[in-house]
Amino acid sequence: MKKFSFALMAMLAFSFSLKAQQFVSTEPANRNVILEEFTGRNCGYCTDGHAKANQIMAANPGRVWAMNLHCTSLSPTSYPNLNCPDGTAISNGFSFSGIPTGVVNRHSGTAADRGQWAGLTNNQLNQAAECNVGGLAVVNPQTRMATITVEVYYTGNSNVDHNYLTVAMLQDSILGAQADYGNYNPTQWIGNQYVHMHTLRDVVNESVWGDAISPTTQGTLITRTYEYEIPEVIGSPNGAEVILDHIHFLAFVSEQFQGTPTRPILNACQLDMVFGSDEPIYPAVMGVSQPVGVTCSHTKDIEVSVQNLGTETITSMTLEVEMEGQTQTINWEGELPQYGGEKLIAAMDVPFGTHTVHATITSANGEPFNNQGSGTVECVEWQDFEIEGEEEELKLELVQDKFGNHITWEFTASDGSVLAAGGPYTMLASGTGTQLHIENVTVPANECVKFTIYDQMGNGICCSYGHGYYIVKDSAGNVIFGDEDNGQFGESASHLISVKGNVQATVGTTEISGISDTHADFMAPLECSAYPDEVGFIYKKVTNADEFIVEGHYNEFGNILGFTDDLEPGTIYMVKAYAVISGQTFYGSESTFQTETVGVGELENSLKLYPNPTANVLNIEGEGLTSVEVYNTVGQRIMAQEVNGNKAQVNTESLNNGMYFIRILANDGSVLNRTFSVAR
Repeated sequence: MKKFSFALMAMLAFSFSLKAQQFVSTEPANRNVILEEFTGRNCGYCTDGHAKANQIMAANPGRVWAMNLHCTSLSPTSYPNLNCPDGTAISNGFSFSGIPTGVVNRHSGTAADRGQWAGLTNNQLNQAAECNVGGLAVVNPQTRMATITVEVYYTGNSNVDHNYLTVAMLQDSILGAQADYGNYNPTQWIGNQYVHMHTLRDVVNESVWGDAISPTTQGTLITRTYEYEIPEVIGSPNGAEVILDHIHFLAFVSEQFQGTPTRPILNACQLDMVFGSDEPIYPAVMGVSQPVGVTCSHTKDIEVSVQNLGTETITSMTLEVEMEGQTQTINWEGELPQYGGEKLIAAMDVPFGTHTVHATITSANGEPFNNQGSGTVECVEWQDFEIEGEEEELKLELVQDKFGNHITWEFTASDGSVLAAGGPYTMLASGTGTQLHIENVTVPANECVKFTIYDQMGNGICCSYGHGYYIVKDSAGNVIFGDEDNGQFGESASHLISVKGNVQATVGTTEISGISDTHADFMAPLECSAYPDEVGFIYKKVTNADEFIVEGHYNEFGNILGFTDDLEPGTIYMVKAYAVISGQTFYGSESTFQTETVGVGELENSLKLYPNPTANVLNIEGEGLTSVEVYNTVGQRIMAQEVNGNKAQVNTESLNNGMYFIRILANDGSVLNRTFSVAR
């Protein structure tokens, strides 16, 4: 099934209620713009067209959208075949002698050269629109069905009695080959793969020119709803997969004049898109990935994207994250409304290499549930590199082959920011020429630095066109990585170095929340000069020196997070956070908390401590007291006495000012832990 329209409502201005309008504005506005760009993967100048279209969109966010149509002999059917029947039909409706060319809001039957696009776009943006367009696409990721609702409201009168509403599906981030004579659009290259953006994949309407709508007079609201099954692959042969996270829908209204090829677009919009289902409770794992950036550590954050596809608000979820025998349980509580999304983080110990991670939602709103997703996490081997001071100057010696214009490189930090970059270089005249380039790069201490070198043609910098190579040295001339044989790297090569210097870190005081009889959540801020190798919490009973460790993770907000379910009811604990960085361990200040009491009977209801704070004597009242014990803040027992009755007194004259813990036992076996303070 390709597409069909299942509902149509067109109402005159005098007969409809404005309350029915949900998405479209009723205020007069200027036109938005659709730039239909005729392009091709074998067109070496088309990347310049892509760059110019990107510049126009960036200058007019939310008002201009490019739509790339691969439609000529320069659009090969090799993978990824980006041709589609609807794109061919649209291109046949216009006259153009070459590519890259394009039409701006279809106000001419002849495509314009890329140098004219900006001027034509500005002209359209400054004209009043006869109508506004708005809507929503709700996509069910399990069935791949999209429910698309489009509203058109006429703020003025069209020149013709019938207009045409078109909904087009575009896709971003399709990797594939692309000719590029002048490196016109370097931002869309990843190695030797080009990132094809805003590519037309399909027109939702039965006709590529849209569905007729009327009346077209001021005050009319028209609503159309489409059910559209999103194909898994488009293009034959060698079609490209349609990835739901990479698609978006454009809706636009056009006129058509009898006897002419002109079909001017009156207005357009990009439809909001959400993932959804008809089920009341339906949280779904939308993706499992690794946050951007690199770390020189086996501890990796795994990001699980969850979205509420159901109709009811999700208030709790249990998520199991599993990787090669390791399992971590995430208990989430909050409010996740319909279509809302949440990113949950699991920290796991990842061996070197690439590994598959599975995430399963096992319960939602307290009811059993089963929704799964998977992704990959990678741990790349790194080299330790110790320096003195806060930074080090590295030297890159790069010997290019003949095609230096294909070579680029960069040093990036753990957060993905670029520390330094270079290339492309010049193409040499000789057939197998080489040329040495010396580049100085400053890297900070306590940082995980990634070096990557790219060759656009995918054959490295060696050997048919000259014996190229690269070497990186420290300030003393010692080789960190590289040699004279490492020019044979194909599309790209990368190296990780852990630059170790003087480590500085401050661990904050632990905050405790979510306390029950056996559970507590911990959070502590961490400021550090390098990404931690390990973080967590150490807790103990105030009445026992034995310590327990909770593994934690360091999130993007600079906090250490962790929890435990192994606590005892009615017990006072002390907890502090820690971080291990480059072999050094840093601790935060201790916090005290008490778990909820369960089943202590009469003692809980009758117990009184007064005065609190106290100066000399602490009075205790409770049913059936047998003994009391006093502990200091480091867990040492400093006082104990037997009791036989309902009252006791503790002499505090010998105690210094501060907080203390008291453990109270009753003859029915009940045990209560409380705190008191001494103040004089």
